[in-house]
Amino acid sequence: MESLNRWLFLSVNNFAGKNDILDRIGVFLGEQGPYFFIGLIVYIYIKRQNKKEAIYATITMISAILLNHLVGLFYLHPRPFVDGLGVILKEHTADSSFPSDHTTFMLALSWSLTMFKGTKKIGKNMLMLGIILGFFRVFEGVHYPFDILGALVMGYFNAHMIYRSKERLKPLIDLILKIDNKVFKKD
Repeated sequence: MESLNRWLFLSVNNFAGKNDILDRIGVFLGEQGPYFFIGLIVYIYIKRQNKKEAIYATITMISAILLNHLVGLFYLHPRPFVDGLGVILKEHTADSSFPSDHTTFMLALSWSLTMFKGTKKIGKNMLMLGIILGFFRVFEGVHYPFDILGALVMGYFNAHMIYRSKERLKPLIDLILKIDNKVFKKD
């Protein structure tokens, strides 16, 4: 499996370092993806008025990132540049690469939204975009493809668990919405 992971990495990362414009676009997309997703969640919360779905998605993302860090305590997988592979376009610490935090962030939000009728379509679109942006992390030279696959699984797992726990989380959601109504003076 590791040889397949390396081969897939080199197949994607092989395009890095050959065109300055492509490299800049790739680094921008790989690094800024989570910020775009934050903007989408704010849009869903405020403009689309899918407040509960946005809150559940945020809780899902937080739990997924926490679980990523727990995985990192027990499983250290080197980044491609630590293994001496490929072209690195953006400096990164040599911590564990599995699963990708950037991609988990985006995919946990996306998976969560796919579980609710009112946000299923936007969630599916965000899921596809998140996978694409995740592969820009491979292009940058900071992740292996299996790190992106791990993020896909981690995002789904957390979204599924939070969705199944939504009745237990209802008091928290109601409290957040109550605070929102008081802060923004809504009745």
